[in-house]
Amino acid sequence: MTTQSVILNIKNVELSDDQFYQLCQINEDWKLEQTAKGELIIMPPVGAISGNRESEFNADVVIWNRQSKLGKVFSSSTVFTLPNGGKRSPDVAWIANERWESLTIQEKEKFAKICPDFVIELRSRTDSLSQLQEKMQEYLNSGLRLGWLIDTQNQQVEIYRQNQSVEIVSLPTSLSGENVLPGFILELPVFKD
Repeated sequence: MTTQSVILNIKNVELSDDQFYQLCQINEDWKLEQTAKGELIIMPPVGAISGNRESEFNADVVIWNRQSKLGKVFSSSTVFTLPNGGKRSPDVAWIANERWESLTIQEKEKFAKICPDFVIELRSRTDSLSQLQEKMQEYLNSGLRLGWLIDTQNQQVEIYRQNQSVEIVSLPTSLSGENVLPGFILELPVFKD
């Protein structure tokens, strides 16, 4: 069993959005992403610890969103087609209602051509930190307003915001949704694996 991502250079293949969608549909047991640079990333399934953490973070955002009714929350199974050409799946994603509603039903049914307003990426043991940082930059370059890269191995969070340097905060900490997710607070402990 593969325990790390496999990266294939498909830059000269030039998959269309529909072809990438079809590739994902016929390989449903694999989690696939495509970078803006034209690399196809084949990711292994996550282990139980990472899966639980992802689920907890998603639940926290869902609970906040049910109260605020400000947008839509998406799981790690969702692929977004970013304006820069990448096709990415954040561990947790949120899009404001007005931006989501601007999409057609056909756009919503496939890999929506939109960058989330907010994402959480959780680094698991098999994830390369530099690849996740590159992914966060892809989101920022595509219009992300706020992103958290939670790195349990280094016990820190990297906070990504438009037109600002990346802020690094040590765990334990509280993270604020700022003006993107108003009133949302995520309490992060020191993680023990």
